[in-house]
Amino acid sequence: MLVVLGLGLALAVLFLDAAGRVLVGSGAALLLALAARDVLARPRLAAGPDGVDVRKLVGGAHLPWSRLRVRVRETRRLGVRGRTLELDTSPGPDDDGVLIVLGRRDLGVDPGEVARALLALDPTAR
Repeated sequence: MLVVLGLGLALAVLFLDAAGRVLVGSGAALLLALAARDVLARPRLAAGPDGVDVRKLVGGAHLPWSRLRVRVRETRRLGVRGRTLELDTSPGPDDDGVLIVLGRRDLGVDPGEVARALLALDPTAR
């Protein structure tokens, strides 16, 4: 979807004046960059027997089940409801823990569904 919009805007640049080319060209570049990020950073989340791996643009994080807390946070801002998945590790003796927040766009599905799936896979929850 983003690729189609970005390419459409890039094509529209051909028919605009100089100021329009700058504005529309910037919008096209932004949409194409977001589409490239979505392609390169998928899948963002992978669960295995030893924990959850979260993939970022540069590197990633491994969150072991024994320290992982999964929570769905629902917020309402400017009349729009948003849900995010929070993956939090409790602090260990030598680190401050990690908080990773992923939205629906990052996950590809509703954060509540992902939270239920992660809790079902968690061997320490039984």
